[in-house]
Amino acid sequence: MWGHWPGGRASSHSFARPRGEPISRCWLRTAGLPADEIASRTDVAAGRYYLDTSAYLCVLLGEAGWERIAREIESGHLLSSVLLALEAERTLVQLARGGRLSPPDLQAALDRLSVDLAQFMLRDLTLDLCRSRAMPIVSTPRSLDLAHLRTALWFHEQEVLTRFVSLDTGQIQGARELGLPV
Repeated sequence: MWGHWPGGRASSHSFARPRGEPISRCWLRTAGLPADEIASRTDVAAGRYYLDTSAYLCVLLGEAGWERIAREIESGHLLSSVLLALEAERTLVQLARGGRLSPPDLQAALDRLSVDLAQFMLRDLTLDLCRSRAMPIVSTPRSLDLAHLRTALWFHEQEVLTRFVSLDTGQIQGARELGLPV
C-alpha cells in the first residue's frame, strides 16, 4: 500500500530528505548551497501546490516517486487541509504498529511532520467546507477525500493552484471532475 522500504526492512529505512530539512526546501537542487543563496534562487517558479496526505507521506518516507514530487514542489507554496496532520500521524503510527517503521524512525517521522507542517498553509475543516455543494460529477469520494477536494477547491478559488498533488487515483479523478489542475 505504501510502497517498498529501502533495504527491504523498516528498521533499515533511512529518510530520503535530511531530517532537518523542511519539505519545501528539499535538497535536490540546493544541497550544499548557503541558506541565503537558496532563498535568492529564481530558477524555480513558486507555484501553489495542494498536497494530499498520500503525496506528503511519499516524500516524507522516501517512497517510489518521491524525487519527482519533491522537485515539482520545491520552493512552491504548499497548501493542504488540517486533515494532513491527522492522517499523516495516524498512518505513521499504523506503520510502526505493523512493524514497518522502527520506534526511532517513527519518532523521527513525527518530528519531521511537526517541522513540515509549519511550511504549509493549512485550512481548517469548517462548516462552510462541510456544507459546500461541490461534488465531483461522476465519482463519489470518501468523506475525508471529499474534505481534501473541497479544501483544494477553496484554495483554487482564492488563487489558482498549480497542481493538486495526490497518489490516490480516486482523488485525482475527483479533482479532475471539479476542474482542479492535476
